[in-house]
Amino acid sequence: MATRPLPVKVSHAATTLGEQVSTWRKLQGLTAEQLAQRAGITRGTLSRLEHGDPGVGLGVFLSVAQALGQMEGVVKALDPYETDLGRARADWNLPRRVRP
Repeated sequence: MATRPLPVKVSHAATTLGEQVSTWRKLQGLTAEQLAQRAGITRGTLSRLEHGDPGVGLGVFLSVAQALGQMEGVVKALDPYETDLGRARADWNLPRRVRP
């Protein structure tokens, strides 16, 4: 089964995230081997992530983010209630639980 190529923006975002992971690792004075060990992954998998391979799983990304002390920031970045739009739309889009 053939897969569709990734949109350019998705590919660019994967590359950017990989670069940011690499930068966080270097800022913390960690070698790739040390970070991979802390995240419970192989050095090769970390290399794929740092080079922007979009095939690296979400669990791997989150494990690395946790090992870098950045998981809370990653999760918060997608929290809709942290945006004006998300807070405004939540009031009238989310179903409300009604007790009898």
